[in-house]
Amino acid sequence: MNVRKANTGRIMAMLLGACALWSSTAIAGSARDMSMSISSLAGTWTLVAADVQHPDGSRAPDFGAQPKGLLMVDNMGHYSLQIFKSERPAFRMGDKAKGTPDEYASAVKGSSTHYGMLRIDQEHHVLVFHIQGASFPNWEGQDQHRQYELKDGVLSYRVKPRPNGDVPISVWRKVG
Repeated sequence: MNVRKANTGRIMAMLLGACALWSSTAIAGSARDMSMSISSLAGTWTLVAADVQHPDGSRAPDFGAQPKGLLMVDNMGHYSLQIFKSERPAFRMGDKAKGTPDEYASAVKGSSTHYGMLRIDQEHHVLVFHIQGASFPNWEGQDQHRQYELKDGVLSYRVKPRPNGDVPISVWRKVG
């Protein structure tokens, strides 16, 4: 009877060990696959265009003629994104706590910033931005999905349509 218990214990230990080995290999494989996907985006990107496509198909600058911005992504998927309209006027008083309503409106409407975690949904060819902090507080805690294209060091993606039907399009070029 003791031999039988010992053998049963050994068999259970081997089964548990095999399950643990299999699941750790599967998890490592999944992490490696995700890391390889994110690694293609890892680095610093500079903004090439921040346009909007109107419902009639025409396209126009959304953040002025010379928008500026950076997108930084690390190998784990942490990201930080900033887009600014170059033509934003400086605050007349030189103190952001003493701006006019028009200066505040221009500053807010002339920028789009957020940070968080980025992942790639390869099946649907979508970037998923999990937004942890944003200049527009309504985005915080949201997952935003963007159809993307990555070709020759250029990343472009489309943001979901605005209520008026306009579709923002961002184009980034990898630095270095």
